[in-house]
Amino acid sequence: MRLLKLTLSNFKGITAFTLDTQGGNVTVYGDNALGKTTLFDAFLWLLFDKDSQNKKDFQIKTLDSRGQVLHGLSHEVEGVFDLNGRTLTFRKAFTEKWTKKRGSVKLEFTGHTTDYYIDGVPVQKKEYDSHIAGIADEGIFKLLTSPTYFNEQLHWQDRRKILLEVCGDLSDAEVIDSAVTLGNKDMLSLLNVLNTGRSLDDHRKVIAARRSEINKELEKIPVRIDEATRALPIIDGIDTLGLPSTIEIAKGQLKNKQEELARIQGGGEIAEKRRQLAEVEGDILRIVNELSSEQNAVIQKKYSDINVFKREVAAAQIDLGSAKRRMEAITTEASRLEAAIKEKRERWHKVNDEQFEYNSETVCPTCGQDLPEYMVEQAWEKALGSFNRDKAERLERINSEGKGLKKSLESLMAENSDLVTKANAAELKLQENEAEAIRLQTEIDALRDQAKPITDNPKYTQKQSEKEIIEKAIAQLQAGSEESTNTVQAEIEAITKDIETLETDLLKVKQRELGKKRIEELKAQEKNLAAEYEQLEKELYLTEQFIRSKVSLLEEKINSRFKYARFKMFDVQINGGVNECCETLYQGVPYTGGLNNAARINVGLDIINTLADYYGFNAPIFIDNREAVTRPIETVGQLISLVVSEPDKALRVETESKKYKEAS
Repeated sequence: MRLLKLTLSNFKGITAFTLDTQGGNVTVYGDNALGKTTLFDAFLWLLFDKDSQNKKDFQIKTLDSRGQVLHGLSHEVEGVFDLNGRTLTFRKAFTEKWTKKRGSVKLEFTGHTTDYYIDGVPVQKKEYDSHIAGIADEGIFKLLTSPTYFNEQLHWQDRRKILLEVCGDLSDAEVIDSAVTLGNKDMLSLLNVLNTGRSLDDHRKVIAARRSEINKELEKIPVRIDEATRALPIIDGIDTLGLPSTIEIAKGQLKNKQEELARIQGGGEIAEKRRQLAEVEGDILRIVNELSSEQNAVIQKKYSDINVFKREVAAAQIDLGSAKRRMEAITTEASRLEAAIKEKRERWHKVNDEQFEYNSETVCPTCGQDLPEYMVEQAWEKALGSFNRDKAERLERINSEGKGLKKSLESLMAENSDLVTKANAAELKLQENEAEAIRLQTEIDALRDQAKPITDNPKYTQKQSEKEIIEKAIAQLQAGSEESTNTVQAEIEAITKDIETLETDLLKVKQRELGKKRIEELKAQEKNLAAEYEQLEKELYLTEQFIRSKVSLLEEKINSRFKYARFKMFDVQINGGVNECCETLYQGVPYTGGLNNAARINVGLDIINTLADYYGFNAPIFIDNREAVTRPIETVGQLISLVVSEPDKALRVETESKKYKEAS
């Protein structure tokens, strides 16, 4: 897009002026305050209703020498442009509106009107603005028409946004991959943040917000701990463990006294005291019986042991007598057996000494004749054989009977020997048990002598004291109830006061426990917050490393798109932190840090060249104070240089074809 003509009429003090560029570069000379910048203001007002300072409420009207507005004028600007070979004319007229009210002859100022024209045809503002927007966005126009707009009118965040848009941003994952490739594997933990759907910028904001909260909490916690410590009640001298039971006992005493008072006032206390007296007397009797039972139990145990020994003595005596009687029977039987054995022995010798005698018949008893010799010899031999068999049988029988008697005798002697052994053992056991029974009897006699009197027993004496107190109370009650009532009431008041004191102490103990618990909670919270803060510092450090990596990659990527301009995208703080920024540099000198005007203009032109290439659009470039630079860098866009020239008391225009024109 190139500006062919720019015509001003009654615009900011210029009555009439036409800047005829013939489509090329042009230089406008003039002394200060002659309206060189007004040309740029008129150009921007024509397109966007703003001046070169991006203001909408600037003064358009022409003023007189006293600074008063000259009314009734039409303030107009017309621009003729070459847009890709097509000539396009925009015109805008700003006029006052004067109306005459009914019945009045005087015109009154009622406002302003603005008329819009495209190629000489009136149009509505909406159509006018839409047509211009169709050529290029307002922001892009301003970026491409002024070398100072990018660096001096844009907020740094907008400048940064444009650079990232033009040069291409880096994804967080790309930066992390690059850092990991260079050996920083800790950076991988940031992927966990990205996987949650949160960007690292948002993560840094979350960290910053949380760190701020933790810092505030960490500042408050020591104060809270100190306050809680100073608020701890002092419980020195209080029995913290026994205090609850002491209170319960006191309350029990109070209840008893209150019941006692009610009984006194109701007339039943004497009966109650007598009932208590009966109980105490019963206790005393029980104590006496228990003590007696204890002593008797020991003695009865020893008597029981004595009886055991006596029974064993009796049993031993029975066994011993039985053994002796058996031994006497054995002795008698043994004598009988010895006599029988002797008789058998004598009988055997007598039979053995018998001789054979034969007186047989030699005459036949039938015929009376003498028997033959052979028959007599046969009869003798038969008688001899019979005699020998009978003798042998009788000897054998006597011998057998003798052996049986001898075996019985031996068995009796063996039994007698066992009985002698058992009798000796029974005799020994009998003597031992008799000695043990004597010893136990001696101990029983000693226990009876050593038994303590009942008055030495503390339980017995305590009950006796209680009995005396109750008997005294009964006597007092019988003497008069008023004194008893006063006494019990005084006791109730004393107990009530004690309970109040004890409960106050208990409250102090509970408050101190709660306070100590709160202190421990605060310390734990402080520790946890410190740990969390340390973790956040680590995460923040990683994000700063991430940013530094991104700085290096981004600045390298962005700066490669410009010939002269360089950009600082991040600011490293003294504490090592990193803040995002966008500072233009030229040969290391910050734009806002003392860069001379010539460098400012050339850096601005360099930026315009890159942005024009990116947007694919060129617009006229107005260089105000062009005299500051002797050799502006080459640009693709049309240059309209505004040069301060003291000798030129009227605007002088020099085109590339050396034509001149003056403003009226």
